[in-house]
Amino acid sequence: MIYKYADLLNSAFSKRSSLFSVTDAYRVVNGVADGFPGLTIDKFGDRYQMQFFGPELLQSRRKIVEAVVECFNPICVVVKERLSSAGRSLENAPMDVVIGSRDDAVGIVHEGLAKFHVDLMDTINPGLFLDMRHVRLEVEERFRAMSDSSLSAISASSTPLETPNASPANCETANTGFRFLNLFSYTCSFSVHARLGGAAVATNADISGKILDKGRENYALNGLDLRPGEFFRGNAIEYVRWAKKKGLRFDGIVLDPPSFARFKGFNFNVREHLMPLVAECAELLNPHGFFMVSSNYSEFNLSAFSRDVLAAVASIHSQAKTSWKKSQDIDFVGSGLTKDSCLVATMVEV
Repeated sequence: MIYKYADLLNSAFSKRSSLFSVTDAYRVVNGVADGFPGLTIDKFGDRYQMQFFGPELLQSRRKIVEAVVECFNPICVVVKERLSSAGRSLENAPMDVVIGSRDDAVGIVHEGLAKFHVDLMDTINPGLFLDMRHVRLEVEERFRAMSDSSLSAISASSTPLETPNASPANCETANTGFRFLNLFSYTCSFSVHARLGGAAVATNADISGKILDKGRENYALNGLDLRPGEFFRGNAIEYVRWAKKKGLRFDGIVLDPPSFARFKGFNFNVREHLMPLVAECAELLNPHGFFMVSSNYSEFNLSAFSRDVLAAVASIHSQAKTSWKKSQDIDFVGSGLTKDSCLVATMVEV
C-alpha cells in the first residue's frame, strides 16, 4: 500500500514543478484531485503538514506518513484532523508531530525574494496562506513597477526623491512615496512583498496583537525597518473609517477577510458585510491604484463575486475596471471541488 501512495505523491509533486524555482512552500496534495480524498498535504521547506478533512483515508494515515517520508525525507511531519467524529469542522483541530519534534515544526520558507517564519503547530495555519502566493508576488511586482516609473519620472525632471519622514505621533502624515493597505493582515506577508517591491509604507490592520507581532518578525527577517503607521491592532472596519477621517490614501489595497470574525461584540459576516466594506475601502484608493478582494467562503461564485466587487468600487471610481478574476494557484489542483479548497479573488484597477 505504501508504494501506491508513494506513486501518487510523486505524480502530485511533478504537477507543481513550475513552482520549484519560485518557492519552497506549496501544496503537494489537494484532496481527491490528486488521488487523496479528504486529505491535503502542504510543504513548508523541509516540513510537511497533513490535514484530514474527511474520514476516507484516516485508517491509512500511518501508510501515507510512511510514503511522505520515503518520497520527501522531511525533518518534520505534522498531522491535523479537521473533522469531529460527528463530521463537524474543527477550528481547534487535534495536532500531532508524527515525524521529528515540536522544535522541528518551526522554520523559515522562501517565496520569491521574501522569507517567512512558519510554525506548523501554531493553530491551523502555520503563518502563510499558500493559496494567495500568486497575488502576493503580483503585489510586489506592481509596487516595483510604480517605483521604477516614479524614479524614471524623477530622473527626467531632475527632482530629488522624497523619503518617508514622520513621527509615531503623527503617523497619518507619513504620506510620501507609495502606500499599501493590508486589511485582515494576518502575519503581514502581503506587506512584506509590497515593501520589497518599493512601497514606502505598508499598513497592516488585524485584531490580534500576537499575529501582528509575527508580522513584525517577518519584517525583521526580510531586513525591513518598521515605519510609523504600519501596524494597527483593531477591527479592519475601524481602521478604514479612521483613515477616511484622516484623509489617508493608498496606491494598493488588499482585502482578504475571514468568512466570519468577532471583535468587541461586532460579528463580521462576509456575505453581509464584505461589499459595503469594499465600497468604503474604495474611498481610500488613489487614482491609478489597485484593489484586490478575495474570500474563501465556499458559497461565493467567482463571476458574481468579481461583478459585485467591481460595482462596489465603481460606485466611487467610475472608471474602475477588472484586471483579473481567478481562484487558487496551480498547486491547488481541482480548486473548488471541495469546501476546504475554494477561493474567489479579483483585482480591480482605478
